[in-house]
Amino acid sequence: MNNKVSIGGQAVIEGVMMRGTECLATAVRRPSGKIVYKKTKIVGKDNEFLKKPFIRGMVMLFESLVIGVKELTFSANQTGEEEESLSDKEAIMTTIFSLALGIGIFIVLPSVIGSFVFPDNKIRANILEALIRLVAFVGYIWGISFLKDVKRVFEYHGAEHKSIYAYENDMELTPENAKKFTTLHPRCGTSFLFIVMFIAIIIFSVIDFILPTPTNLFYKFLIKVVLRILLMPLIASLSYELQRYSSKHLDNPLIKLISLPGLALQKITTKEPDLDELEVAIVAIKVSLGEEVENAEEVEN
Repeated sequence: MNNKVSIGGQAVIEGVMMRGTECLATAVRRPSGKIVYKKTKIVGKDNEFLKKPFIRGMVMLFESLVIGVKELTFSANQTGEEEESLSDKEAIMTTIFSLALGIGIFIVLPSVIGSFVFPDNKIRANILEALIRLVAFVGYIWGISFLKDVKRVFEYHGAEHKSIYAYENDMELTPENAKKFTTLHPRCGTSFLFIVMFIAIIIFSVIDFILPTPTNLFYKFLIKVVLRILLMPLIASLSYELQRYSSKHLDNPLIKLISLPGLALQKITTKEPDLDELEVAIVAIKVSLGEEVENAEEVEN
């Protein structure tokens, strides 16, 4: 493409958060119809170790989750859903709890069920574990997509992707121009989560075949629960690097094939936005790039 600043984003309640290299901006449409935004300067990290491959993935993931929680709270405040904002400590604790819940439901529980149903057959146990994990993950996303509020968030998710495409293709940032693009984007968090699930299935299966079959309940708990939890940072890092690489090499047929399931899943997590939703996303992207906007007001939170 061209040498442009890499922009990433996230849909929030009635709005979009966009992150550039120096500034993070969240734009929200209030019930009155007015667009407001908040911008936060991004403080760079001087520690070169944290920027190294496989380390940066873990750092970026956790940091993004904490920021996401805080920006969701801001959007909820602006739309009247919440009355108080979260402190940094509260945002971190909320993120840790959410991660623990997600790992418990989508990683640990399928493993426990698989080993319980097929205690003496590693192949069947791993196949069942993989199926449960994928069905639970896709089923959860599909199920919540029918909720009215979630559907609105998914529309803003589509607006986020479309406006990023308009920016990446050097088009004037208008709702009409952004409307022309697809809602599916290779750097999406949905694709990242699918890659996490896929790599987890491979790594857990290999580990199970390398290690001896557990002979008692304690050893089984150690392999099926503790080891899987400890491996999640490694899996997240591998997934980050794979997505980072694949998003830049979609012209490669193999890479394009690997990216297809994640893009297909985005057909659930993104919906076609209207021009008003695209307008909000464009405010967020412009502010994150340091540009002036006339159709929105800056607020503090």
